Amino acid sequence: MASAKQDAHWMGLALEQARLAAADGEVPVGAVVVKDGQMIASGRNAPIGSHDPTAHAEVMALRAAARVLGNYRLEGCTLYVTLEPCAMCSGAMLHARLDRVVFGAADPRTGVAGSVLNLFGHPQLNHQTRVTGGVLAEPCGQLLKDFFKPKRTNMDPVREDALRTPDAAFAHLPDYPWAPHYVNDLPSIHGLRMHYIDEGPHDADVTWLCLHGNPAWSYLYRKMIPVWLEAGHRVVAPDLIGFGKSDKPKKDSFHNFETHRQSLLELVDRLDLQRVVLVVQDWGGILGLTLPMAAPERYQGLLVMNTTLATGEAPLSSGFLAWRDWCESQPQFDVGKLFLRGNPDLSALEAAAYNAPFPDKGYRAALRAFPPMVPELLQSDGAAISRQAQSFWRQDWQGKTFMAVGQQDPVLGEAVMRTLQSNIRGCPEPMLLPKAGHFVQEQGRAIAEAAVRHFRP
Repeated sequence: MASAKQDAHWMGLALEQARLAAADGEVPVGAVVVKDGQMIASGRNAPIGSHDPTAHAEVMALRAAARVLGNYRLEGCTLYVTLEPCAMCSGAMLHARLDRVVFGAADPRTGVAGSVLNLFGHPQLNHQTRVTGGVLAEPCGQLLKDFFKPKRTNMDPVREDALRTPDAAFAHLPDYPWAPHYVNDLPSIHGLRMHYIDEGPHDADVTWLCLHGNPAWSYLYRKMIPVWLEAGHRVVAPDLIGFGKSDKPKKDSFHNFETHRQSLLELVDRLDLQRVVLVVQDWGGILGLTLPMAAPERYQGLLVMNTTLATGEAPLSSGFLAWRDWCESQPQFDVGKLFLRGNPDLSALEAAAYNAPFPDKGYRAALRAFPPMVPELLQSDGAAISRQAQSFWRQDWQGKTFMAVGQQDPVLGEAVMRTLQSNIRGCPEPMLLPKAGHFVQEQGRAIAEAAVRHFRP
């Protein structure tokens, strides 16, 4: 059996492999295989670079040793690894018939050589591999700590299944001077970071909660926010997950009605918003109109623009169906050009600002997912909660309502809005904007000024 001095020597070589892994951006774990006093193979972590979840240091070393010996049985061999092996690697070691495993630092989360469990300690297994732990444990553990320290000092790490648009993409946006705010611990989104604007006094008489739709983000409200701040009010404008400065899950399948609704409910609770006028348009209304019934005491008003309640009770409009089909056929559509189509007065910089959150197709999962996500049938996700909301607005709503309609909208225009008006208790005649299209907020200053007068306490 190897002496403690020999174990330390071989572990030192495994540490060299771990440092090479760190230099490649991999978690720094290294391994070597020794037979008859000679190192016959080495390996280091490589799951990221090789796109291989099995490419742990131990597995890489085992593969290399098997090639050297011309046999997948590694009898008479000892494997040295800088971190206590996981269940996958331990299973591979047992199958290889290793005589001995020596590890450095313990792994209290996934280690199965004594920490979480001891896979090697089951006499029922037809091969027994001896285990020694704690060899050069301090330098092995310190290498891991040094690797993860800069990641832990980032209080908002990006989930592995998500992307975050670089801050540089949002530099020098026209008419968008507000400081970003973030929350990354809402239970419904499990560590994804949500961005929101929060301006004005927190004890203001009115808090305007502004919800955007697809493919917009809080930039859409840049012409309305100054009006409300000038009136001494508070404005909160979040970016839905997948949009704006919020994190963007890579998979379309992340997106569903309930997750987005719940994240908004949790944000309202987290910020403890009071005296709210809910401001909605497009998906901001499809989702947002279902919020007040969960906590009606928080809401005193509704400003509603070009949206709908998708209850599944009536067919979706022909305009929406055309939009959904177009999105499916044009998954890489230019967001800025889409806004220019209905708002020809936009500057090139403003159009670019709408494109800013989506630097390439990897960031566009929400843009693909949202059009088919609109509840279409009675059993569609979100339809039942939307029917409950419809009943709330018809029968229980106690606040004031202001409706503004862009009459050039082919998707959610005046006909759709008149139907919605009839379903909101006490909704007065809408403000009609004959030149405004779907993104009616682009003519938002006049709407914001009228809304201030309408909701004046």
